[in-house]
This record gives sequence, structure tokens and C-alpha cells, in this order.
Amino acid sequence: MRTLLFGEVYVHYGQMYVVSDPAGFDCDLHEAFAGQEGGLCGGATPGALLLLTALHTGQVGLTVELHDEPPPLDPLWEEVVEVPFRPLSDGTTLAQWAHEDSWELDLDETDYRVRYSARGMDEARVPENFESPEPVDHYLLQFWPCLPSPARVVRQTSDHAAYWHAWARELPPPPPRPTPDEVAEAARLAERERERERLAEEARTWGGRVPSDRLRSVGGNVWGMIRLDAALLHALDAAGPDIQRAVARLAARRACTVAGLAGLEWVAASLESLDRGGELAPPFDGGQRQVCDLLLTDERVPQAVVEVSLSRTAISRPHLAVPAVFAAAERDPLLAAVDALFAAASTYGADYGVLFDEVRPLVELRGSDA
Repeated sequence: MRTLLFGEVYVHYGQMYVVSDPAGFDCDLHEAFAGQEGGLCGGATPGALLLLTALHTGQVGLTVELHDEPPPLDPLWEEVVEVPFRPLSDGTTLAQWAHEDSWELDLDETDYRVRYSARGMDEARVPENFESPEPVDHYLLQFWPCLPSPARVVRQTSDHAAYWHAWARELPPPPPRPTPDEVAEAARLAERERERERLAEEARTWGGRVPSDRLRSVGGNVWGMIRLDAALLHALDAAGPDIQRAVARLAARRACTVAGLAGLEWVAASLESLDRGGELAPPFDGGQRQVCDLLLTDERVPQAVVEVSLSRTAISRPHLAVPAVFAAAERDPLLAAVDALFAAASTYGADYGVLFDEVRPLVELRGSDA
């Protein structure tokens, strides 16, 4: 035998609880005792016990024990009831009213028989004893492993216990417990509803439709494209790698054209190479720093700025166009198309719809669907 708790517990409304459900216990008195032969210990709520005391508010004595087998009945205890109990988790606690305080009980997730014993219940109801410095009513809560069997009254001597036993017997029976098949079906339906809600939320996030796994994982400027034209983004995803690559090249060329860069030989060389399916030509093959240096030193580069639609910030148009060229050279055709199109749209500024109207026929998206 192990003593799990020994001392005094402060009660409100003549109640204390054993709780094991991580979701909590709503302390419904009628539910806890429904279908039981007696009162005092309500065990009808799965994973919980509702323990009644004679004292309404104040300190009561309590001992909690864990046994390997049924303990002998002690004649010291005037009231004795037994109920079945099975924790719903490995975190079973004894709790005060409103969980003002709690104590861990080292119980496994297995079936137990619970014996709840009391003494001094009638004496605790005498007004002269309400302010007693020492507990008047004392309680013993004992657990031992046992297959489930109905709750029963083992011993009753006090009027207070008799009242609660009679009250419990008058309660309507609880609704039948769901069968394992019903529990499994309810879980399946709940999971299906959760998945439906998840997909609906994902669709709202992705502009009204659920993305493909490919689009969900591609990265790049996907979220910028969703804000600009989600329908075009989804159509681009569905178009396939050849069309995606063509869109990326078109976006790069249009970005450079509107920025006034397409006629510069060091820009045209990379655009022409991309059109042939080749790699970036110098200086683009050396990275963005080399290209940005040329943007600052080549006097032929237009010094134009444009207000980017999403940020409402004025930025150098040539500097916005260059990322479209680098994006078009990405090995992943979908990523190339997404990033090149977004960079080109930024280069167009408020007129990005002109570019998107040119791209829509390539991805077989009707303008009315956009």
C-alpha cells in the first residue's frame, strides 16, 4: 500500500474532485451520479470522480491510498461506497473547487475500483461545529486495480449519507455509452470536419483555392503573386514546366523592356541566351553585384523610378527589372516563372495588369477567371 495524500483539504460547496481528463472537468453533479445506486462518490463521468463532503466550506481530513488488492473494511469508517474508475491520462490529480489547488495522484491509465469512506458526516452538519479548528468529518479514498463493476453502497449510517444515496437513486439513468464503432465513426467524422476546415482556411489564404503540393512548397515570391493575382498564380502552377519556362523568359524580357534595359548589349546577351535555353551571359553569370555595378556606371541606363504596387515605395526601375533575369534562369521552372513574373510586375508598377493580360493566354486562363 502507498499513501498518495494525507492531510487536510479545503472544500467549497461540500465538493472535491479527482480529475484525469487534460481537457478538464465541468463538475456536473447530476452527470457524475447518474445511474448509480448511491451518492457520496460520483463516478459516472469518464475519467473523473466527484466527492461529496458533509462540511459545506472549510477543512476536511483526507487520506488517499493506492493498494495492490482490495483492502479490508475498517469499522472506523461509518459510510462506505465503491465505484469503478479509469483515468483518461497519466496526469490524475485531486482538485479543490474551481481547481484553486490540486495534488498529483500517481495512478496509471488502467481500471481501478475506488472505495470512498467517511466518518463524522452528521457531526459536521451541526452549526456549532462549523468553526471547529480541527476537521470534524474525515474521508478515505482508496484505489486498487480491478475490472469495472457497478457502483454500490457498502455501508451507510448517517442521515447525511442517506440523503445523498436517496437523491442519487432518483436521478434518471445516463444515456447509453457509445459503442466502439460509434466512437470510431465520431472520431472519423470529427477528423474529416477538421480537414475540411483546414482546407477551407488554406484556400482562403491562397486566394480562394487549395494549392497543389508543388505550389505549396515552391517558395520564392508566391505570397506576393497571391496578393497581385492568385488565379493567375494557380493557372501558372497547372500549366506545366514548358509553359512556366516560357512565362519566365517573357517576364524577364518585358521587365527589361519597360525598364529601358533590353537594348543594352550586356542585357540583351542574357535575354537571348535564355530564349535559346542557355545560361546567363556576362555580366549576369557573375552575380547580382556585378550587374548592379553596371546599372550605376553605364550612362545608358535610364534613371527612372516606379512606385511598386504592393509597397507603395518608389524604386529604381532598372534595379527592379534585373531580378527577373536572374529568376528566369532558375533551374526549377515554376520557381523561375513565379519570381520572374513577380519581379516584372514590380517593374511595371501600377500597370502590371498589362503584363498579366499578356501572360494569361499562355497559361490558358480566361480573363474572366482572374
